[in-house]
Amino acid sequence: MTTGPGDRKAVGARGGGHLRASDADREQVIDTLKDAFVQGRLTMDELGMRTGQALVSRTYAELTAITADIPGRPIEVPPPMPARPADARRPINKKAVACAACMLILPPALGAAFLTFYGGFIILFLFAFAGLVVASGP
Repeated sequence: MTTGPGDRKAVGARGGGHLRASDADREQVIDTLKDAFVQGRLTMDELGMRTGQALVSRTYAELTAITADIPGRPIEVPPPMPARPADARRPINKKAVACAACMLILPPALGAAFLTFYGGFIILFLFAFAGLVVASGP
């Protein structure tokens, strides 16, 4: 079994920190450094400096020293909140609209019925219209 820069315990336990690292191991360390930079754990200067060190490192011990202060587990980013659709409107209740219209029209209509002779016909017409609207609704 070979050990890599991620196997710090295995390298330290066997004293194999002086094993030569491959190009793939260097690339893995550089990817770890890039991830740390994206997460805000490294500045641009630190990224450049550590990347240069990783490219010239020859052993696992040198690669391990470059990433020793970077935790192995990435920070979890919370998922974005789902956007609400702009056209999400509640359906209009026709019965409530008809009831509100009757409540607004009824007092003036009753007043007109008492003041004029033809007011009774207006009230009958309004009640018939409101009944049709309520009856034709879903």
